[in-house]
Amino acid sequence: MIKNISEFENVFFIGIAGTGMSAIAQYLNGIGKIVNGSDRYFTEGEENDIRSKLESEGINCFLQNGEGIHERTDLVVVSTAIEETVFEVQKAKSLNIPIIKRSDLLSIIAKSKRTIAVGGTSGKSTTSAMLFDMLSYAGMEPSIISGAGLTKIIREGKIGNAKVGKGEWLIIEADESDGSIVKYFPEIGLLLNIDKDHQEIEELMSIFTIFRNNTTSLFVTNQGNKLAATLSKEVSSDFSARPETATGYTSSSFKQEGMKISFNIRDQQFELNTVGKHNMENAVAAVCVAHQIGVGLDVCAAALKNYEGIYRRHQLLGIKNGVYVIDDYGHNPVKCASSIEACQPIAPKVIAWFQPHGYGPTRFLKSDFIEEFSKVLRPSDEIWMSEIFYAGGTATKDISSNDLIVEIQNKGCNAFFIENRNDFLDAVRPHLTDDCVLLLMGARDPGLEAFSQSVWQAL
Repeated sequence: MIKNISEFENVFFIGIAGTGMSAIAQYLNGIGKIVNGSDRYFTEGEENDIRSKLESEGINCFLQNGEGIHERTDLVVVSTAIEETVFEVQKAKSLNIPIIKRSDLLSIIAKSKRTIAVGGTSGKSTTSAMLFDMLSYAGMEPSIISGAGLTKIIREGKIGNAKVGKGEWLIIEADESDGSIVKYFPEIGLLLNIDKDHQEIEELMSIFTIFRNNTTSLFVTNQGNKLAATLSKEVSSDFSARPETATGYTSSSFKQEGMKISFNIRDQQFELNTVGKHNMENAVAAVCVAHQIGVGLDVCAAALKNYEGIYRRHQLLGIKNGVYVIDDYGHNPVKCASSIEACQPIAPKVIAWFQPHGYGPTRFLKSDFIEEFSKVLRPSDEIWMSEIFYAGGTATKDISSNDLIVEIQNKGCNAFFIENRNDFLDAVRPHLTDDCVLLLMGARDPGLEAFSQSVWQAL
């Protein structure tokens, strides 16, 4: 089995269009490896934005028919979604080509650099992007492998979820959803929070404990999150957005005006073009790490003042007739509630639309969704849901988004079910005012970006 990044040159990704896969593919291409890949979303004669951007970087993309795998291929990479029965997997086996999971390859890459791994059930992409911006502004030329596209990199015509720098630091997201976080041994580990998401709390605590124990030098935890705080390490410099619980870096004087927030950390004023207290907390986490490795607080503040955000994280699509249209990746109960709360200072009314993903996850988190939505909604706010996104497979379809809506209605909130999302805009039009936020939330469905854009264009 391949254990070192120097042990292969020609690598092929099955499912290269996936966010996690495309990021690693671009990173390897950036350090001089020969990279090719395929994806089921690539169709002959049809334009595909991800494919075009990968090919513009010199990464050859193929249909998922096996033609890109050959005797010169040193390594084949698969994600957890790729099954053994896939023809390309079978071809690689017939050619005795080593096959490795995406997370194992990322672990190998992480060992080749001084790595900062960002973990937690919420905020990983945003915090990674903020940290990347600060180290870049400080002239440290970091690399990043992210779960979302950074706007400033996207503006270069790239996917935006990876970049190779000349410096010694690599920033990665350590994902707990598939348990792969336990495979990394970073020099610095950052734990943002622990909330019920893909697994029960007991399982999450076990996973994040291993993450803490695998960190080789500095482990940073959020003292404002009760569960994360229990995993503090002796060698740590902790942070919190709640001064009364902090032992290291704290924030104070939070203020949100429209789409901007401001706060202080150790008497240094920070201003960001984003929304929500949760993003202040993400910023404090990133500042804590950056400052620990030599970036001055004034430099951190200057960098974050120019922070442009990331793809589908409170992304403002525009304003029409007083309606702010915001696209967001929120998909678990805490993330969705935080997203709504972050929009409330913008306008007196927030209309949130949400598409849950997966029947199993929705069933698992049903009571949490009901509780979090009911708690955060103001009397003027509304929550709309379309039917659960089904990605295929053998899921038991014994739950509907409408089941959540009925329970939220029973708690006295304005809640509406619109089965087909294509009917949403016509249904919601009478509810729009000349001073409101239309917040569109969801994840995993590759069609969500196009849907959000269609709502914005047709508004």
